[in-house]
Amino acid sequence: MDRKIFSYLAILAFLLFNNFVSSFPSGYNNGYNNGHGYGLVSNLDYRFYDRSCPRLQMIVKSGVWRAFKDDSRIAASLLRLHFHDCFVNGCDGSILLNDSEDFKGEQNARPNRNSVRGFEVIEDIKSDIESSCPLTVSCADIVALAAREAVVLTGGPFWPVPLGRRDSLTASEQAANTNLPSPFEPLENITAKFVTLGLNLKDVVVLSGAHTIGFAQCFVFKHRLFNFKGSGQPDPNLAASSALLSKLKDTCPNVDSSNSMLAALDAATSVKFDNAYYVNLMNNIGLLDSDQTLMTDPTAAALVKSYSENPYLFSRDFAVSMVKMGKIGVMTGNDGVIRAKCGFPG
Repeated sequence: MDRKIFSYLAILAFLLFNNFVSSFPSGYNNGYNNGHGYGLVSNLDYRFYDRSCPRLQMIVKSGVWRAFKDDSRIAASLLRLHFHDCFVNGCDGSILLNDSEDFKGEQNARPNRNSVRGFEVIEDIKSDIESSCPLTVSCADIVALAAREAVVLTGGPFWPVPLGRRDSLTASEQAANTNLPSPFEPLENITAKFVTLGLNLKDVVVLSGAHTIGFAQCFVFKHRLFNFKGSGQPDPNLAASSALLSKLKDTCPNVDSSNSMLAALDAATSVKFDNAYYVNLMNNIGLLDSDQTLMTDPTAAALVKSYSENPYLFSRDFAVSMVKMGKIGVMTGNDGVIRAKCGFPG
C-alpha cells in the first residue's frame, strides 16, 4: 500500500476510534457482568503508560517484528492469542498462565491444545519491558498490543489500543472449553457466545475476518473433504472448486496421520491481512464450517458482501470490533496484579 495512503488511513482510524470510545462514559459497563468484571468495560486509557513506560509500544512493536521475521505464521497466532484470552474470563492474560497446583490453566483446553501459539513471544517482550519498566505493564496489555502489531505487520489496519488492564491470578481450563467458540458450532451458538460478552452478530462477522491470515489443522475441516454430514462425499461448496478441493485433499489425505497438518485459511493471501476472506465466502470456498456458515444468515451474508466489495470498510470495522473485544472483562485499578513473568501468577 502507498505510504501516503497508509498514513492517511491511520490518522482517519485514530479519529474514528477516539469518537467510538468517547461515546461511552467512563467506567461504562454494558450490563453483561458475571461478578468478575465480565462484559465490556471502558475505564481504560490510551495514554496509561505514557509516563510510567514511555517506550512500551516501541518495545512491543520490535518484539513482534523480530518474531515475524523468523516465522510469518506468528502474526495470526498472536491475534488468536488475544481473542482466546478475552473470551475466557476477560482480557486478563489468563491464557498465558501455566498449570499450577492450584488450577488447570487454559493452554491445554480442547480449543487451545497443540494449537494456540506465541507464548514465548509475549514472554520475550515482557522480559524486555521489565528491563525498562519493572512491574509496570500487564501481560494482558502486552497481548492486546502484540495483536495490533501483528495485524499492522501483515498489512492490516492500525488502531489505538486503550490500556490499563491488570493480570489475573488464575486460569480455567473448564471456562476455556465452555466459552470459546468452536469451528464445529452452528452460527446461532457462536453468536450467543459473543452476545454473552456484549458483542453482537456484526462483531462475529468482522472478527471472523481475522481468518484472512493464518492456518488451520486438517482435523478441523477434513470432514468437508471426504464425508460431509455423513454423505461420504465432499461438501458441495468445496466440490464446486475442483482445484481447491484437490489441493486440500493433497494437504490433508483421509488418514489420521494428517490431522495436524496445516492448510491456509485464505489460500490466496495467507500472510496478507486483506478482505480476500470475504471474497472466498462469496465464492462458497470458506475453509471452516464456521466461516462458510456466515452466508446462511441474511444479516451476516449482507455484511460479508459489503466487506468483500470494500476493503476499507472491513479495515475500519475490524479495528472498532477489536477495541470492543479488548474491553471484555478487564480488571483495572487495584484489581488483579502485574505479573513479573507472564506464565506465573506471582
